[in-house]
Amino acid sequence: MKSRPQKRVTAESRAKEKSASPGGRPKGTEKTLNRQTVVAAALEEIDRGGLEAFSVRNVAKRLGVYPTAVAWHAASRGQLLADVVTLALVDVRPPGFHDSWQGYLRQTFHRFREAVRRHPNIAPLIGTQMLANPTVELEFIEGLLASLHHAGFSGTRLVAAYNAVLAAIVGFTAQEFAPLPPEQTSQWQEEMRERLAGVQRVRYPLLADNMKLLGNKAFTLRWQNGSEAPLDASFEAFIEIFIAGLERFRSVG
Repeated sequence: MKSRPQKRVTAESRAKEKSASPGGRPKGTEKTLNRQTVVAAALEEIDRGGLEAFSVRNVAKRLGVYPTAVAWHAASRGQLLADVVTLALVDVRPPGFHDSWQGYLRQTFHRFREAVRRHPNIAPLIGTQMLANPTVELEFIEGLLASLHHAGFSGTRLVAAYNAVLAAIVGFTAQEFAPLPPEQTSQWQEEMRERLAGVQRVRYPLLADNMKLLGNKAFTLRWQNGSEAPLDASFEAFIEIFIAGLERFRSVG
């Protein structure tokens, strides 16, 4: 009886075996997977199920690959979330010519808010991921600095104005689109409505007298977020108040 010839083991064959095994990259992912598709799938997962339900395993399931294949393109969960925020805010920088620095800032504020409105589940991520995000677009930062420099800010006052812009835009949108409690949401909403309806005028006269205006339209006094009850009028007023403050800051000192 002839002996069966031994299969020649090469580096290429070992790589194929590894790619086909559960512990390695799934077969064929080299052609179908890249960092962009992984980040896009992660954003879709957060849009669908929220941040609390987000996991690398679910991203891999959406892509039809092993979790190790996702890890190949995303060094860590934190880095993947940072990339998600960058993708969601990719079109925030206003394009083209602008008639004034005030107009540039108005467009920036509106475009930032619209990006979060499209992906409201990233709201909790914005502050933390913009704090130290190596993938944030430098063109966005340069555009803000240029508009403020055109307004007359320089040196430490340029830094202060820039920080104020980011704190303002991030703060408003993060609060407006903050997620509702994930469990027993309807019960929580009903309790909020009842609590606000029962405010005693003797103890809180201004709150009671203005409750029809404030209820579900003011921060900390809402039972819906900006996805269902957007704060459009307040946002417009906020932009004008902020720009007026910058103009005042520019004229003093």
